[in-house]
Amino acid sequence: MNKKIFESFFSFLILILIAIFLSNFFILKIRNFENEISKLYSAKILISLPKKEKITLIFVGDIMLNRGVKYSVKKYGKGDYKFPFLKIVDELKKADILFGNLESIISDKGKKVGSIYSFRADPEAIEGLKFAGFDILSVANNHIFDYGREAMEDSFKRLKEAKIDYLGGGFNEKEACSPIIKEIGKTKIAFLAFSNLGTPLWAASEKKSGICWLEKEKMERIINEIKKKADIVVVSFHYGEEYFSKPTQFQISISHSAIDSGANLVIGHHPHFVQPIEKYKSGWIAYSLGNFVFDQKFSKETMTGLMLKISIENSKIKKVIPIKIKINQFYQPEIEK
Repeated sequence: MNKKIFESFFSFLILILIAIFLSNFFILKIRNFENEISKLYSAKILISLPKKEKITLIFVGDIMLNRGVKYSVKKYGKGDYKFPFLKIVDELKKADILFGNLESIISDKGKKVGSIYSFRADPEAIEGLKFAGFDILSVANNHIFDYGREAMEDSFKRLKEAKIDYLGGGFNEKEACSPIIKEIGKTKIAFLAFSNLGTPLWAASEKKSGICWLEKEKMERIINEIKKKADIVVVSFHYGEEYFSKPTQFQISISHSAIDSGANLVIGHHPHFVQPIEKYKSGWIAYSLGNFVFDQKFSKETMTGLMLKISIENSKIKKVIPIKIKINQFYQPEIEK
């Protein structure tokens, strides 16, 4: 009898040990399974999260491809208009969007109607702009009418054929004052350009080609409207006084108004000297980037310039990086070391 009790007890003990073993085994398996599920779930979350959008914009100053620049291309560059950009093209290619101010029309049409300082570049010059990688060029400036309306309109057509967007000018006011909106990933960036230099007679109208003339109320209204359609608004102004290193009160006032109206970045051209960069409220203002490709070798200031690199992340301006450039004796811009 005692033997049977012992055998039963021993069997019961064995069953308990087996149950404990199996219980631990299944608990371990379940935990491992949970860990694997957790890893998979985390991985899915990481995959579904949007990657940070990093966008680089590069802005440069005045580009003039006539006169001394043309001479240098012919004599030292064998007639190839890639020549002015050879020293800096690698840096320019880092931009998702490259923007500059075209200070000379590109045409073989028209007759000179401007002053002795009139600029008309050969049609071949457009190959240099394509080589450099320009995406947008402002044409809202005081040299757009140097060879009359025919040459200006021909320049617009040539840029369009070259698939370079032009801004601040057009065959009518709607085109001249409409933004160019570039979408990179989920970020929409709008560009506008205005000028108040020259004469209001150059302003585009409903049935007349010309430039987008800078008027404060009109500018504010346009920026307000565009801000509803874009994450970032960039405004280019051709304004100020030539050969001054400080902005005029008008430059300051109109730039502040642009930021107040919703612009995130203001880029200035015309003075041919570099002027300060200002952080104003939630926006940035570069009052003048100076020259980029130009033949004004009469001063150190006109042979230097500023290239502005803008870093955008998650649809917001994160960094504003000024890069000094110098223009060498062949009128080629290169990064100052």
